[in-house]
Parts: sequence; structure tokens; C-alpha cells
Amino acid sequence: MTDAEWAQVRPLLPVPGWLRGRGGQPEAYCHRALLDAVRYPVDNGIKWRAMPVDFPPWDRVYAFFRRWRDHGVVKEFHDRLRARLRQRAGRDEQPTAGVIDSQSVKADAVVGADSRGFDGGKLINGRKRHVVVDTLGLLLAVTVTAAEVGDRSAARVLLSHVVDAHHQLALVWADGGYTGSLIEHCLATLGFVLVIVRRRDALRGFVVLPKRWIVERFFAHLMRRRRLVRDFERSTTSAEAMIYWSMTMLMTRRLARKPPRRG
Repeated sequence: MTDAEWAQVRPLLPVPGWLRGRGGQPEAYCHRALLDAVRYPVDNGIKWRAMPVDFPPWDRVYAFFRRWRDHGVVKEFHDRLRARLRQRAGRDEQPTAGVIDSQSVKADAVVGADSRGFDGGKLINGRKRHVVVDTLGLLLAVTVTAAEVGDRSAARVLLSHVVDAHHQLALVWADGGYTGSLIEHCLATLGFVLVIVRRRDALRGFVVLPKRWIVERFFAHLMRRRRLVRDFERSTTSAEAMIYWSMTMLMTRRLARKPPRRG
């Protein structure tokens, strides 16, 4: 991270338990070094054991990654960055609209048969990332499943988590894969409107569809991280944590930019 990024990140870091009188020992390494070390394999796609000597030892870095993953700290850190970025853009911290979609990616050999499957539509053997983003393209929630899991069945669980965390959500856009009983379920049970953005049959070639391009741009951001071009994680929780870490890199760099001048 640059000094400008660290200035934005430092106030948003969770306070360690030992500083709040909850016991435990201080970190052996500063948070800036550990954050940089975790972001390095996310961006460059290396193995944990291939961590360069400029960073703390790989086992200490992985222990930090695992602790933040298991205790939900990476998601908390991610959500604080998203709230700060939405405020800078002149939006409320809590979004009122979002976009849902899924992405199937090939899985590495380390991914077990219990969390991988075959997506017959995309002809991909691996996992599927189900995400909900806001209208700025920032991540609201993600869940990783086997590639054979249908979009509608995964969306029921994912959208319920989103509604629990974001009570002001009133509208979600989706593609044609989310039609059927899910629309009624969202309105009657979850309390928001699910709008299907369809592609007209008369259209040929690449066409930018309203609202759906937002989530497609989000997937493009993920593909810029070498660790995410394929699923290399043994567990789905690690795969989800990698996505959160990827978005923290994007948001810290946006926060470090000077805000545009307003006339």
C-alpha cells in the first residue's frame, strides 16, 4: 500500500482484542506489513509458501488470513471501506438497490469433490460465485458453491443474507436466470422488488444491457487478480475471503485518489 492508502485504511482497521482488554497477545508484525503480505498472493496468484522474503514468514501471514477469515474480520473491514467509499460518492452507507449475478470458474485440483460440480450451461467443471453488488459495483455479499448449483436456489439464501444486513434494500436487478417463483419470494418474504433485465431476441452481438453491466464489470475486476482467475482454495470460505480481499484492494486505491473538484 502507498502512504495515501494506509492513511485511509488505518482508522478503519478492527481494534485487536488485547487493546480492548479482552486478552490475547499483540501481533508480532504490524498490520500494514500483514495486509500487504495477504494482498500479494491475491494479486499475483502465488502459493502461500512462495511468499517473498520481504514479507513476514508465510505461516504467520496465512495464520493472519485464516484468523480474519474465520472470525469475519475481513468482511467487517471490507464493509467499512465500502461505507467510506459510498459516502465519498455522495451516497448513503446503506444501499437501496443492487444487482445479482453468478460466475462459474474452473477449479484447481486441490478443490475436493464435495464443493465442485459441473455447470452444463457454461461447460465448466468447478465452482460458482454468486454475488450481489450495489449500483456503484461494490460488493454487498458473496457465496461460493459448486458450479452445478442453480442460480435461483443459491439466490434465495444469498438475498436473505443481504436483506438482513441492508434493511433499506428495495430493488434488485437480475438476468433471465432468476425468473420464476424467486420473484414472488423476494416480494412476499424478503420485502423488495426483483426486476428481470432481459435481452431482446432481435439483438445481435455484444450489447450493454441496463444495470447488468454493473455486475459484469465487477467480475472483470475479479479477473484482474491472478488468484481469482481460477478457484485454488480448498474451502469455499477461503474462496469467499479471497473475493473480499480483492475488493479491499480496489477500494483502498479508490479512496487514496484525490476527490474530483466540484464546480
